[in-house]
Amino acid sequence: MQKHRFAIGETVEFTAGGSYPPAARGLYEVLRQLPAEGNGYQYRVKNLADGHERMVREGQLDHPVKAETAASA
Repeated sequence: MQKHRFAIGETVEFTAGGSYPPAARGLYEVLRQLPAEGNGYQYRVKNLADGHERMVREGQLDHPVKAETAASA
């Protein structure tokens, strides 16, 4: 199995839909890398805006879009 995609301390974007409220989306800091569950790794992350912690799957995270990249798109 390949290694975790995100490092501890890295800022990531939580993009999950489904049962999560829209307010849950946003930027998070990776606190812990957790073992694989099913077909992917899990992480413990903390919301940078309100400090709320969650356990999420790797597929629910992405690298944040940089402002200068978004402006040129």
